[in-house]
Amino acid sequence: MKQLLFIAILFFTFSFAHAQKIYSVDYVNQADVKVFVVKYENQADLKVYKVKYENQAGTNDGKWFFTSYSSQAKKKIFFVDYENQADLKVYFVDYENQAGWRNSSKKNLLY
Repeated sequence: MKQLLFIAILFFTFSFAHAQKIYSVDYVNQADVKVFVVKYENQADLKVYKVKYENQAGTNDGKWFFTSYSSQAKKKIFFVDYENQADLKVYFVDYENQAGWRNSSKKNLLY
């Protein structure tokens, strides 16, 4: 019985705590956060993994789902051309377990 309860708790924990819903806007004045994509992982504030399904969305942990409409998103971002214009520097990773914050002081930008 304890094992069944433990499995149920794990299932619900992982089904709700995965990613954030993000929408990429066309104009800087529409954005909540200005983002610059860096070339190297060690330059980033946040390492981002793009998830495939909306139901993986939920927390501020670097796992992003890009929505089709701005009204579906928790945060709207604008990709800037220059690093000094950015509020947040990100690096896109290939694997889900690589995602996460490198600079915790910027976490408040995506809450």
